[in-house]
Amino acid sequence: MTSPMRSVAVLASISAVLVGSADAAPVSAEAIETATYAGGELPSGQSALTAKVQVMLDRAGVSPGVIDGIKGGMSRSAIAAFERRSGLPADGVMDPQVWAALQPFAGGAMTTDYTITDADVSQLTSHIPTDYVEKANMTSLGYTSVAEKLGERFHMHDSFIGVLNPGVPLTAGAAIKVIAPSKPLRAKVARIFIEKGTNRVAAYDAEGHMVVNYPATIGSAETPSPSGTHKVRAVATNPEYTYNPAINFTQGTNKSVLVLPPGPNGPVGTVWIALTKPTYGLHGTPTPSR
Repeated sequence: MTSPMRSVAVLASISAVLVGSADAAPVSAEAIETATYAGGELPSGQSALTAKVQVMLDRAGVSPGVIDGIKGGMSRSAIAAFERRSGLPADGVMDPQVWAALQPFAGGAMTTDYTITDADVSQLTSHIPTDYVEKANMTSLGYTSVAEKLGERFHMHDSFIGVLNPGVPLTAGAAIKVIAPSKPLRAKVARIFIEKGTNRVAAYDAEGHMVVNYPATIGSAETPSPSGTHKVRAVATNPEYTYNPAINFTQGTNKSVLVLPPGPNGPVGTVWIALTKPTYGLHGTPTPSR
């Protein structure tokens, strides 16, 4: 896609740092499988229980962003969205009612074994420059590491792959533990709400049932998101990105129109949903963890 683009919502999670409390138990695939909830809020820092809750939220279609086992802003906003959909008080705090409502999504293993393939370690991009002129001269803005490629596939923070597989090199043939992917959700979306107050994007069917809900970055100081009602005009997968400083923003000292190649590390990620509001749309992100 080569028309100018501004961001309305980046489908991404709130930034998190992979750290745990000093007395937290090590997080492992086995610990996630056996984690149980005994009441109270989620543990601080990084924990197997939080990872398990994130997996169930992800399966429910209420994305916690990247699964990283960390109790943070993105976990709280996802729990609040799930509570709202479940008819519970939306305070974003884990409690027995939330745990009970999550149980329909607790079936099957939370993690699974995966053997890294030759395709996983190939066609990586060595470096993604910051300058848009340099990006425009590239042929692809692809994944920069095996961890990044697998993290996006399995909805995990790329560093969380290392947490579950300490000391395991991410090379072809290596057997690792990853989050068990859920079956793709299927529904016909009638309305999408971009919620500035919660930094969430919620999609509803014609009957008013919430189908999916994602964390988002909504607009910026330079390109604030418009309020109002707009329609989806088109959807482009693996889009190019046209940078036009006269319409968008000024990146560095670049004053010319530039066409950036497609790829998951492009400014709009792998999907662009164009709106009838010119130059605005919903899109992906090169940094899901942010």
